[in-house]
Amino acid sequence: MSVFGKIMSAIFGHSASATPTGSGAGTNAAQSGGVAPADAAPMSGGTAAAPAPSGAAPSTSTPAAPPHSVDVAAIVDKAAAAKHEKLEWRTSIVDLMKALDIDSSLAARKELAKELSYSGDTNDSASMNVWLHKQVMAQLAANGGKLPPEIKH
Repeated sequence: MSVFGKIMSAIFGHSASATPTGSGAGTNAAQSGGVAPADAAPMSGGTAAAPAPSGAAPSTSTPAAPPHSVDVAAIVDKAAAAKHEKLEWRTSIVDLMKALDIDSSLAARKELAKELSYSGDTNDSASMNVWLHKQVMAQLAANGGKLPPEIKH
């Protein structure tokens, strides 16, 4: 499962291997070689269905409803409290990952940056970390995550 998929799974409580789309560089699951789950909601907030392949019969099913709203702060606050250390997950990607029991090593964060199409220098970890936190919060919100106003980027 992707690093971002692990974050999504930890917060939304399902094991979808999420592949973010609309993350600034315009990549999608097909372009990156990943496969988005059939029941996954669009991560860029779009509502248009993908066009049917040429020659395919039109689908008569209705598109899946967007996922229900999930209180991200409540979930992560509870997870962070269980760690018995002060985790500033609202501003730190490292602390967010620690709170969710996800590998927060530099290698894992570089992998997350690759998944989210980070175009900056991954050796500048401070800048990358700030960008990652903003992107993860934006993707969570786009997928039904309810964020407190101070977190929305």
